[in-house]
Amino acid sequence: MAPPPISPPETPGQPTGQSLWGGRFSAKPADVMQAINVSIGTDQRLWRQDIEGSRAHCEMLAASGIIGREDADAILSGLDQIEAEISEGRFPFREAFEDIHMNIEARLAELIGEAAGRLHTARSRNDQVATDFRLWVREQADQVMALITEVQRALLDQAERHAEVIMPGFTHLQPAQPVTFGHHLMAYVEMLARDRGRFQDARARLNECPLGAAALAGSPFPIDRHRTAAVLGFERPMRNSLDAVSARDFALEVLAAASILGGHLSRLSEEIVVWMTPQFGFVRLPDDLTTGSSIMPQKRNPDAAELVRAKTGRLTGAFVALSTVMKGLPLAYSKDMQEDKPPVFEAMDALMLALNATLAMVRALRPDEGRMLAAAGSGYSTATDLADWLVRELNLPFRQAHHITGRAVMMAETAGVGLDDLSLDQLQSLEPRIHSGIYEVLSVKASVNSRQSHGGTAPDQVRARIRQWKEML
Repeated sequence: MAPPPISPPETPGQPTGQSLWGGRFSAKPADVMQAINVSIGTDQRLWRQDIEGSRAHCEMLAASGIIGREDADAILSGLDQIEAEISEGRFPFREAFEDIHMNIEARLAELIGEAAGRLHTARSRNDQVATDFRLWVREQADQVMALITEVQRALLDQAERHAEVIMPGFTHLQPAQPVTFGHHLMAYVEMLARDRGRFQDARARLNECPLGAAALAGSPFPIDRHRTAAVLGFERPMRNSLDAVSARDFALEVLAAASILGGHLSRLSEEIVVWMTPQFGFVRLPDDLTTGSSIMPQKRNPDAAELVRAKTGRLTGAFVALSTVMKGLPLAYSKDMQEDKPPVFEAMDALMLALNATLAMVRALRPDEGRMLAAAGSGYSTATDLADWLVRELNLPFRQAHHITGRAVMMAETAGVGLDDLSLDQLQSLEPRIHSGIYEVLSVKASVNSRQSHGGTAPDQVRARIRQWKEML
């Protein structure tokens, strides 16, 4: 359930955000200071992580003898109630308390009184937010990796069904050599595997716990940082307190991985857009994944693919935005880092939507096998097969074979026929030793079936790769 709207500023007599940190100050913040400083509208998304981190910190404080068990139990009970209030949409998020941390702490004080003030012992908002943010980004990375795997499975299913469907392979968007539709889709399985690997690598590096670094220098209390790290599922506590509160490269690395993944999703979307044009007519998507026009009733627009393609801009923009925020900051924490979360939140929202839309499109794609086959034979796509045959059968140097093949293409183009329509006499006028065996390689099916090298487009090779991937996934 979405959190309720943020409440208006506090009325007289209520505690204010400043009361949690304002002992040094004699006046409340100016309106403009409050406006630029407040972040609860953004960081309230971290409420689950903030409560999770506070529970771990509270248990550690009690286990280490820093706070009493009675106070710890009261704190944990209050956190349970706050969790229920937020889950049910009853929590009073208030701008006067600036951020999610102070909102929860202020509400905890309202619920349990003075004991709430002990929760922040040996902790700062600096290590608190760093911990919350790492927990959130880690969770997002896990969700992205799970979705990547689902898209890979959908691609594998389509590739298996269409392992023998022939289509043109392109370079420069010009017909190059015939390939199979299954082979084409398997290229994206490989790309997504590398994307998943990047998220795995980023997750491994971010899985260190900042909690206990306090403001920047660590804590004089006998805290057990290894305990809190283990409870929160981190591999270890971070080894330098300055780094712990000031590092945001974990978010940058996830954004970089997201940007590259977005580029791959965009390439697939671009192909779907092209393939759905009447000029290609290679694939169709169902009505529920396309849109129409308000004025042109004949239109079927691949808007889902176009919007996935566009999301890449948001992902790349988020990476640039956070890089710019972080590039000139001295150690340790600076308030600039409050601007770390909006681009990450926006990017991950966009990426999740793009992955889900891609998954739906891949599952629903229906190729027109006749159109693909006809297109595969256009543009003299078996010319390379002719050159390769001249090398294999006649022992010609490849460059000489390439030259002869180019002349054959020119001859066929002039006559308005395909390479396999040239007569043996015509081909022998280019090279007398050519014999009738040449026709065994000039069809698109023969071309595809001949590509038996590891990773090639021959259906046998495609099925072999599919079996491997199914075992891995």
